[in-house]
Amino acid sequence: MVGVVTRNEPELSWSGFDRAFYEQKSASGRASEPTTDGVNTLACFADAATVRERPALAARTRDGKLATGDRPDLDQSYVCPTNESYREGLLEMIADAGRASGDVRLDDIGFPGAEYCHCDRCTRRFSESEFDDRLDWRASVVTEFAAAARERVPGDLIVGLFPDPYPGHLYERSGIDLEALEPIVEEFVVPLYDPSYETTYWLEALASGFADRLDARLSVELYANVEIDALLAATDAVEPHADSVLYGYDASTARAAIRRRAADARDGATHRPDERSG
Repeated sequence: MVGVVTRNEPELSWSGFDRAFYEQKSASGRASEPTTDGVNTLACFADAATVRERPALAARTRDGKLATGDRPDLDQSYVCPTNESYREGLLEMIADAGRASGDVRLDDIGFPGAEYCHCDRCTRRFSESEFDDRLDWRASVVTEFAAAARERVPGDLIVGLFPDPYPGHLYERSGIDLEALEPIVEEFVVPLYDPSYETTYWLEALASGFADRLDARLSVELYANVEIDALLAATDAVEPHADSVLYGYDASTARAAIRRRAADARDGATHRPDERSG
């Protein structure tokens, strides 16, 4: 099964894709009305526009550094996941998305990194909680948010994951407890983006690592704005380990690759990912 991830609503109905995901709210903070033609996808606590306009909402380290995209350890700015007003607004958006598309995908549902968040609110809530370990408290925050989202999604709840399947790493990095999430999440998406896919062995390693860890469905998302041959090699590397392969942000190239693959299959051609691995 193959799918497309796009910001352009007309591409949701293009032939060749079994499923389509619409970026309703991006990590930049751009948001649009939910669509009925694809799976609405929301970047939850990654929100550059909100942090830029209201820095007090940003997650912060123990020494007060804000979670902004100009930091070398972050690719985007992040709102603190315990901020109630932002959280409630986000849950309203999720409910609207669910009413429109049934299934909903949520990305960036956790903390931005292991050193976050030490704002006054997080410090107080941890001290008042039943937890002795701050990592365990953070995981409870993320799981509670996912459970609240689950109540508002009538179809499948789909969650994006940072691409690190090593045991304990997602828990320490983002507060994501896979064992706690699996009972309420139907599918996980792992984006494995590269600007060229000149090698593919790492794609297979990461995809197979997640396949071994998860009981829920697994989709791997590839960056489609690359050469078609490279995209096909990347597809061959991850497809054996995933329930579906998604192509992000270049629907034309993705569709061309799908057509090439189908034509090669009819002609008896075989793609060998190891030929492109290093």
